[in-house]
Amino acid sequence: MAGPGAAFRRLGALSGAGALGLASYGAHGAQFPDAYGKELFDTSNKHHFLHSLALLAVPLCRKPVWAGLLLASGTTLFCTTFYYQALSGDPSFQNLAPVGGSLLFFGWLALAL
Repeated sequence: MAGPGAAFRRLGALSGAGALGLASYGAHGAQFPDAYGKELFDTSNKHHFLHSLALLAVPLCRKPVWAGLLLASGTTLFCTTFYYQALSGDPSFQNLAPVGGSLLFFGWLALAL
């Protein structure tokens, strides 16, 4: 499956491995400031896993570079923002999450093209 989207398949696999590592950390080692932090971490982790799987499909679509870039950058902005807030209790970067969510939305649309 070589081609313009093949790198995103690898990125999806690495992202999935990262999501699994973070899930383990969240379940066994993380210190959350409150119950909301744990819930936020778990929600972010679910989105991280889901969008890692979406990256695996990028080489199969007609616009793999667009879909891959949108999904990868959206996952990074959306999930990292909430991972940070969940672990630190600091909401100062939460305004980046809607940007990441919008990028994810457009990434899914690019997969459909």
